[in-house]
Amino acid sequence: MLLRLVYLGMTNAFAMLRLLPMSDREKDVEILALRHQIAVLERHLDGQRVRFDAGDRAFLASLLHGLPRGVLRRMRLLVRPDTVLRRHRDLIVRRHAARSRPKRGGRPRTVRSIRVLVLRLARENPNWGYRRVHGELLVLGVKVAASTIWEILKEAGIEPAPQRASSTWAGFLRSQADALLAWDFFETVTLSGARLYVFAAIEHANRRIHVLGATAHPTASWVAQAARNLVMDLEDAGCRVRYLIRDRDGKFPELFDTVLNDAGIQVVLSGVRMPRMNSIMERWVQSCRGELLDRTLIWNQRHLLHALRAFEQFHNSHRPHQGIANARPLYPLPTPITDPDEIARLDIRRRDRLGGTLHEYHHAA
Repeated sequence: MLLRLVYLGMTNAFAMLRLLPMSDREKDVEILALRHQIAVLERHLDGQRVRFDAGDRAFLASLLHGLPRGVLRRMRLLVRPDTVLRRHRDLIVRRHAARSRPKRGGRPRTVRSIRVLVLRLARENPNWGYRRVHGELLVLGVKVAASTIWEILKEAGIEPAPQRASSTWAGFLRSQADALLAWDFFETVTLSGARLYVFAAIEHANRRIHVLGATAHPTASWVAQAARNLVMDLEDAGCRVRYLIRDRDGKFPELFDTVLNDAGIQVVLSGVRMPRMNSIMERWVQSCRGELLDRTLIWNQRHLLHALRAFEQFHNSHRPHQGIANARPLYPLPTPITDPDEIARLDIRRRDRLGGTLHEYHHAA
């Protein structure tokens, strides 16, 4: 269209030069001849429309747009005056849209230091999904959208969500989380083949985990004493629990329920073979197995307790949790970094726990 418009402009410019030596009488005669030719053309068309290409429309609209509407109505044209004015408006709109179009579309590219940090976290932690990486960045004070992390990992050929399974709420409302506590046993096996039972509890409100102990023989007295110890710890911390969720495992004796009832805590039993009714606790057990036990060779009970205490501290003080907006049980999220210079010069250090099984990331001092 642009080349066509330039061609029409050049030819008509030369035609204007040809009109300069002509007298007014000669011009009037030529105008009358052209008007008559237009009338003959319209008679031969017999009501059919004349087809103009884009260049002809643009040139005609540019040539006639300065004339008043009354003058246009007195002229002999193949199109109506309103059509000429509409074409001129369309031409102005397209010209304005072309000038207003940004040179580079979309949002600005993510800062290189953030991209490098995202890829580093993904490489050093292959089992982390994009939301786990997003939570780790929020803990570091780096505010970036989870969808941006997804795009960065996709561009690098890294699966954004490797073997992730979403947990669901199956029986309880979020409004009851402040008064809910969940308990459960899960087992692990040492290198010698000994089977050990781990007893743990989790607070629904802030996802704080309490590892109560590990034993090869969970007797009634041992379980009841673990319950007494946790009740005293909760009272000292000012945590008021009204309901406790547990399954129907035979390792929970009647004395266990008696201790809790005396403390004003009502025991709620989950359904038979319905782990989703205790989904928060089951999700933590899965995390403990996937992030610790499946990656560690446990020698004996002492070694197991040492590893569980380290994982408990890591879980409560550093690991972000999606269920509480990627905060940590014991610490809220830090203030996001807004200084562009500070963002561009990120210096993130890694601290290993349990010989590198667990990774914590912090800003350099």
